[in-house]
Amino acid sequence: MIDKSINKNIDRIALRLKTIPETPGVYQYLDETGKVIYVGKARNLQRRVYSYFNRYDDHTSKIKMLVRHIYDLRFTVVATEVDALLLENNLIKQYKPRYNSMLKDDKSYPYFCLTAEEFPRLLFTRNHEKVKGQFYGPYPKQMVMKELEEIIRSLFPYRTCSMPLTQRSIEQKPQRPCMKHQIGLCKAPCAGLQSREDYLHDIDGIRRILKGEFNEAVAQLEKQMFSLAQELRFEEADLMKRKVVKLKEYQSKSTIVNTNVKDVDVYSIVSDDNYAYINMMRIKNGSIIYSYSNEIKKQLEESDMEILSTIIPTLHERTRSTAKEAILPFRIEELPEDYLQQTIPTKGDRLKLLDLSLLNAQACQKQRTHQRALVDPEEHQKETSRKERQLLERIQKELHLKELPVNIECFDNSNIQGAFPVAGMVRFTNGKPNRTEYRKFNIKTVEGPDDYASMAEVIYRRYKRLSEEGKPLPQLLVVDGGEGQMEVARKVIQEQLKLDIPIAGLAKDDRHHTSELLYGFPPQVVGLKPTDPLFHLMERIQDEVHRFAITYHRDKRSKGTFRTQLTDIPGIGEKTAKELLLKFGSVKGVKLQTLDELTKSIGASKAKLVFDFFKE
Repeated sequence: MIDKSINKNIDRIALRLKTIPETPGVYQYLDETGKVIYVGKARNLQRRVYSYFNRYDDHTSKIKMLVRHIYDLRFTVVATEVDALLLENNLIKQYKPRYNSMLKDDKSYPYFCLTAEEFPRLLFTRNHEKVKGQFYGPYPKQMVMKELEEIIRSLFPYRTCSMPLTQRSIEQKPQRPCMKHQIGLCKAPCAGLQSREDYLHDIDGIRRILKGEFNEAVAQLEKQMFSLAQELRFEEADLMKRKVVKLKEYQSKSTIVNTNVKDVDVYSIVSDDNYAYINMMRIKNGSIIYSYSNEIKKQLEESDMEILSTIIPTLHERTRSTAKEAILPFRIEELPEDYLQQTIPTKGDRLKLLDLSLLNAQACQKQRTHQRALVDPEEHQKETSRKERQLLERIQKELHLKELPVNIECFDNSNIQGAFPVAGMVRFTNGKPNRTEYRKFNIKTVEGPDDYASMAEVIYRRYKRLSEEGKPLPQLLVVDGGEGQMEVARKVIQEQLKLDIPIAGLAKDDRHHTSELLYGFPPQVVGLKPTDPLFHLMERIQDEVHRFAITYHRDKRSKGTFRTQLTDIPGIGEKTAKELLLKFGSVKGVKLQTLDELTKSIGASKAKLVFDFFKE
């Protein structure tokens, strides 16, 4: 039963819902003005559309807002899931709905274009609407384009003039060859010095290179080279040979994996609360033809999977990709295998490509975030604070805390078989390290390697002191460990100190990586994905307290390992022993000194201790 309180137009919408078939298709939501505000695809139209209104309480706040603004809906039935995918892509481009996540305008990215003319030209362009022709790209770096253009021009000279050149105009009024013909950059088809057939043959070679078909282009040039050699045109054959060498050199520089990786697209994504950053790489014969990154503003708090399921068809069409295989970080259920074969690599060349694509997506995230911080520092700070607040609210909700965990403290022990036992405590305030509140502890009451007893001691000392001094307690205590450490902390906090501090535990797997967050008694597991911001925060807290405790333990151990016969003398410490060794060179040198000499170095009282020790 649909709840009528979620939308004032629910009665008329409910009637439409009853007419929706259980087939693949695309649905559109419209507002009161008749404007399309959301477009979606579905394997089962009725089930998908009905879910927006039937499971209302399970939705995020943004989806609830979408549902409240729906005035009408319409749908289109299609034959297959692939048809639904393509239709959704076209409708999103047409209507640009408010609640659909879309790529930001990428006119700033240049493309190569082979113009649709009788004698095509190779151009740079940033806008598809201004030029007609075949587009190749986008290329995020213009340096790459210029290098490729120089290679192409040296292999296949082409015209760059803007005159409207046709076969008829050449026959009626041939032009005088320009300077570029004189320096070998154009064969002057405008003057009739190059036939249209030969010119288009060169353009076909350019097209092969832009598509990444280097092997085909090399084979074509080698065929011409052998043909010229058989005709005894050795100078021309040598020129063709130099072109082959140059093209192979460029191919070897751009080849990063095995050439058996023939024709694939690679997609990766990283995201935060408000934005997603995607990267697409086109691979031909083991070579990267181009790499493209962009930013997407999240509209309905979509998951990475939902975003990629919408963006991949857009990029596939925009880049005119011929690939039938896509390398992905995870399987996308809404992307039909009939459309693209999905590969989720775990090793080998395809995993290398996926890792490289992810690095590009992360670089895009870092660049765009930095740009926003420079353009509007105040807004960036507000957004950062808002994200931190949302993350703390999520911790409060997941762990069922009474208060917002503004201050989180975490403990960790460090020792080597019980030697030099220490502990460290870090405090995170508003999700960030508060280093002025970090604390170091020497374990005083525990002998031997007993982590539970050491944890109990430092927790007791820390919170007994805060309680006695009337200082505020943290809103959450995190122990670096599982159920055992949590129980130790509970006994100290609740039974001995009679305090009310929520306790959570961070357990690690066999590889010593953060694996799960525990809370409550008996402990319950909070399910976290490795991509979850909450997982990243907890992992950072755990890594930071471990680093802090280990650093303190190393410092203490390095000091404690200095031992000599002098430090065995009661009343003589490490500092005095070092002074004597620096002054007299060795323990034997110290033994040979008179009482007066020792007094001049370390004072009368300590000198007597040393002198009497060796005299005895």
